[in-house]
Amino acid sequence: MKILVPVKRVIDYNVKVRVKADGSGVDLANVKMSMNPFDEIAVEQAIRLKEAGKAEEVVVVSIGVKQAQDTLRTALAMGADRAILVEAADDVHQDIEPLAVAKILKAVIADEGPSLVIAGKQAIDNDMNATGQMLAALLGWSQATFASALEVEGDSATVTREVDGGLQTIKVKMPAIVTVDLRLNEPRYASLPNIMKAKKKPLDEKTAADYGVDVTPRLTVIKTTEPETRKAGIKVASVEELITKLKDEAGVI
Repeated sequence: MKILVPVKRVIDYNVKVRVKADGSGVDLANVKMSMNPFDEIAVEQAIRLKEAGKAEEVVVVSIGVKQAQDTLRTALAMGADRAILVEAADDVHQDIEPLAVAKILKAVIADEGPSLVIAGKQAIDNDMNATGQMLAALLGWSQATFASALEVEGDSATVTREVDGGLQTIKVKMPAIVTVDLRLNEPRYASLPNIMKAKKKPLDEKTAADYGVDVTPRLTVIKTTEPETRKAGIKVASVEELITKLKDEAGVI
């Protein structure tokens, strides 16, 4: 079995995001970029399935700017076998929309023929949570979203999903799309020897045009603003004063 894992280059989750002064978007100048944390979990799970003898090959693919090579090399250093970079933008500020990503992934899947696609449930930069579902619809494949546990046996996968009411366990027939949640696993750190080995692993470069996909944005960002600064709290002298403020000032009781 071959597993395909899409990965995205995003602002590192430890970095405080800054909005441009003109409100046109997020400032990416001299900002540390890394692999989307949900995608990192997806890569880890694919590697674990290979180590367990459930898969023969793990292929990672990234769609975006040329700098995403670094993200793919990280996945290769973790243990992926091959990588594919699809250059779909020259400007790092251009975010490829989920439908275009899904169409490109569909074309990549047609070439690669994986039995399972494991993806992060969403990217932390746009929080769309749409690519996996769109890809399953385009392919007509089974899908399981928000996975906190994943087991593969034969031609089916058993997935435990995190839902509002708790956990839901389902079984899907492969080929399938599985999107993963935070509690699925703890991704490994790439060791220095593996980082060096990753430089020699195959990394193919394609373009969106090679797959006949138009990535022209359909959405226009009108304005980007930072969240309002949280007001400082106050101390109250008694329960009675607290109730009065909740009732008269906050209006919650």
